[in-house]
Amino acid sequence: MKALIIEDETAAARNLAAILRQAAPEVEVVATLESVAESIEWLRANPEPELLFMDIHLADGDSFRIFDAVEITAPVIFTTAYDRYALEAFKVNSIDYLLKPLNESDVRRALAKLRRLTSAERSSYGSRVRSLAAERRDRGEVFLVHVRDRIIPLQRDRIAYCYTANERVTACDYDGAVYPLDRTLETLQSMLPEEEFFRANRQFIVARRAVKEIVVWFGSRLSLHLTVETPERIIISKARVPEFKAWLRSVRPAE
Repeated sequence: MKALIIEDETAAARNLAAILRQAAPEVEVVATLESVAESIEWLRANPEPELLFMDIHLADGDSFRIFDAVEITAPVIFTTAYDRYALEAFKVNSIDYLLKPLNESDVRRALAKLRRLTSAERSSYGSRVRSLAAERRDRGEVFLVHVRDRIIPLQRDRIAYCYTANERVTACDYDGAVYPLDRTLETLQSMLPEEEFFRANRQFIVARRAVKEIVVWFGSRLSLHLTVETPERIIISKARVPEFKAWLRSVRPAE
């Protein structure tokens, strides 16, 4: 079985290759690629492998962009350090994924699952992957804000934070302008990409690039200072500090 590894962390790629040599010697790694652009170029120029291991977040963007440029019919096993949206979507679609750091038992389990698939199931699997890629690409790019007799398009990348109080939800952009939104914070959380936005608490969703400073607060909590003013202090509870730190550590260079 010929496999392709798409992974921009050298140590992670080497670890996966070593695990495959030990757990599945019949799997031949034909190439290891590090970016969306490199992967698209390789897939256009070479026969499609029988299996792909694909990191969700690459140095030059979301790996789901690869599906926009080339047709992939082979099974894909995604890898991720932290991406709650992706994990929930994979669970619903029965698409396999591996959490980093990868270990041999998880790789063996994923390969065993793929071996059990019939031809029809493999085809259905590929269709679900493509649908998931399209859904991920399209969600929440622009919000239409209704202000009296006007409709204002608010680009997702202009949002510094979303806030709820007194059953009213607003978004604030990087210029400090505030816009009313007709969605709950829970709905916005499901629409905004997890790698860019974090649900800090019941009142706030914050954008990664809006986080200016983090202060250790009372009771092992964290207080976030953003690049724009906020209507109240943003506190991360002690229980959610590890999740917040994991999210920060998952940052990728800007495209």
